[in-house]
Amino acid sequence: MRLTFVPLLLSCCTLAALSGCSSPPAPHGEVKGASANGSELGQSDVNRMATLAMRENLDSLYRLMDKLYRRNPAEWRKTSAVGREQAMEQVRTTIEKGGVWAPLQGRRDIAAMAAALAPEFAGDRVAAFIYATADMLITAHDGKIEFFLLDSLDAQHLYNAARNVEIAVWMLSQRRTAAGQPLLLADEIGPQGRNLSFEREFGKIIGRLDLLSAVATEKYRRAAITYVQGLVGGSFLQFLPVR
Repeated sequence: MRLTFVPLLLSCCTLAALSGCSSPPAPHGEVKGASANGSELGQSDVNRMATLAMRENLDSLYRLMDKLYRRNPAEWRKTSAVGREQAMEQVRTTIEKGGVWAPLQGRRDIAAMAAALAPEFAGDRVAAFIYATADMLITAHDGKIEFFLLDSLDAQHLYNAARNVEIAVWMLSQRRTAAGQPLLLADEIGPQGRNLSFEREFGKIIGRLDLLSAVATEKYRRAAITYVQGLVGGSFLQFLPVR
């Protein structure tokens, strides 16, 4: 009985050790906040949230651009860029500086999205789509990337932007070129496995927009409630002397 127990105990210890050494399916990581800067003094909590959400949404689009170029390398080769990285930097710079993307012939916002996702569009579709989507998001945020006390957000515009992203994702998956090919290769489900990273990244953008839309809707109602809470607190929620 004792001889049987010892090998069993050793086996359990070995399995536990191996389990502890195995890698988790995904890195746990940690929350990393942005560095503080003086401009935050001119921001309310909602302003700061909108600024962070916009930055994250643009970064999501840049990650999607990288993924799309990797799956569709023929797109960046339509341009004068000498490589994928340079093609991405050209798009990123144009977005951040509020420029116009020449192949879209001056189109902005949803008009640019429609052109980028048209089957007959012959230019770099990845660049056009990412630029157009970013321009639509910035337009929905009143043309701004950073937000301060005098800025306001239209909840309906943010909500509409989220729906526009949903429509764009559907178009990417359903529309075909004249040759019957997908506009761009993105998510993939096949014998080799499942790649749904595009859908997840688009989902993050939609989720942030919907949350910010809800916060913008609540803004003025919460301001009134906070004012009343301040009045009540000033009258009744004071500590009493104990001696």
